[in-house]
Amino acid sequence: MQTDAQAIEHELHPQPVQSKAGKVVLRDVPGPPAKLLDLLYFLVFGSPRDLLSIYMDAARQYGDVVRFGAGPWLTYFVSHPDYVKYVLQDNNHNYCKKNQFNDLFKLVVGEGLLTSDGDVWRRRRKLAQPAFHREKIASFATAMTDSALSMLECWTTDAQDARPLDMMTEMQELATTIVGQALFGTDLSQPSTDEMQQDRLIPLEYLNRRMRRPLSLPVWVPTRTNLRFRKAMRLSDDNVFSIINAHREAGKDTGDLLSMLLATRDEETGEGLNDQELRDEVMTFLGAGNETTAVTLTWTWYLLSKHPDVERRLHAELDAVLGGRTPTVEDVASLTYTRMIIDETMRLYPPAWAIGRGIVDDDEIGGYRIKKGTMLILSPYVTHRRPDIWDNPEGFDPERFTPERSAERPRYAYFPFGGGPRQCIGNTFALMEAQLVLATVAQKYRLSLVPGCTVEPDPIFTLRPNRAVMMTLQTRA
Repeated sequence: MQTDAQAIEHELHPQPVQSKAGKVVLRDVPGPPAKLLDLLYFLVFGSPRDLLSIYMDAARQYGDVVRFGAGPWLTYFVSHPDYVKYVLQDNNHNYCKKNQFNDLFKLVVGEGLLTSDGDVWRRRRKLAQPAFHREKIASFATAMTDSALSMLECWTTDAQDARPLDMMTEMQELATTIVGQALFGTDLSQPSTDEMQQDRLIPLEYLNRRMRRPLSLPVWVPTRTNLRFRKAMRLSDDNVFSIINAHREAGKDTGDLLSMLLATRDEETGEGLNDQELRDEVMTFLGAGNETTAVTLTWTWYLLSKHPDVERRLHAELDAVLGGRTPTVEDVASLTYTRMIIDETMRLYPPAWAIGRGIVDDDEIGGYRIKKGTMLILSPYVTHRRPDIWDNPEGFDPERFTPERSAERPRYAYFPFGGGPRQCIGNTFALMEAQLVLATVAQKYRLSLVPGCTVEPDPIFTLRPNRAVMMTLQTRA
């Protein structure tokens, strides 16, 4: 006789069934009814702001594989770690980058590592990989802490006057400074690149708007919004190409990532990246590297202000390991609790909250029929909150990431940087940056959320707070 637990397991993890002739029969994927009115609403008014709740509820109600929509709008949603592994790693060749969200992002970054596929992606990855070697990334540690210290100097008057700061804005400016130094050896906050600094957010705002409004007019239509976006992209491209040309003319390694990308050559053909290819990679690193780290750090300050016990333990580790001095790359391995805080923040608020893939050929996942030519969504946000994997999944508990507890979980129970061959090439850079910035700032200040300031995650291209995260600074004794 089947127990209740076995019945629930069978319902959520169904296996292929066999007909009397012994032929395997795949099940149709369950999901909410496809309603014409809902589709029309989505096309006209865009995606609902409670998209996170929709995916969470769908996983609870329908299981590990869920169907949304129908016909050309058919989309599959997968949340079980084993199936995430199958899509990102085991059968990754069948799940490509061709989908509407990726095509939208190409408007900004072109055919960069994040958006390209097939031979184009393999060549780019091979050429870019040496620039992201651990030893190379470690060389940027001083630039990261120096940038954080400069920010702290600017905060002195704000702290004295108890003036609230918007942490998302502060972390964006800091991340921009760091990525500029690492990528170009250039301070993007300096007046010489002021136009680039002022217009850097316009493309992201434009993408967020288009993602919410699928029926937006094509970019070539001269609407006010499109013209503003195109102007910002021209200014950005002019600045990027200018920096690339200056590096080419200098003809020497200045220690930044762009110098390495200029110097790298294909072993078989001897060819390097041309200017357009370099531009696409630079835009990818500027966009993804800047935004994701800023979002992670903003949520980190928010969570620490809500959990003083965690903050106290962080301060104890910083005092014991650093004793008031500026952290270095050699300290990273010893700041274990600091790293666990970053990991737990990205569990609750993964910047890349959803990953889209186009389906090349018909497939089977968990006994379900998956049709080619459709789209598949993975969501770290949902998988990171599965109650069958994570105790108290909505709670903030950095100790989930001790080596012992981490070893108990499936590999793809946690995947804030994706996984498989397409795992984010900059994950080591991002983690080191977040850890060093957190250690540098938390040694000097406690950050407290302004009373009455409530924020929620907003599922657009990244999982930003839906409004300004206003915080005051208290100097630590």
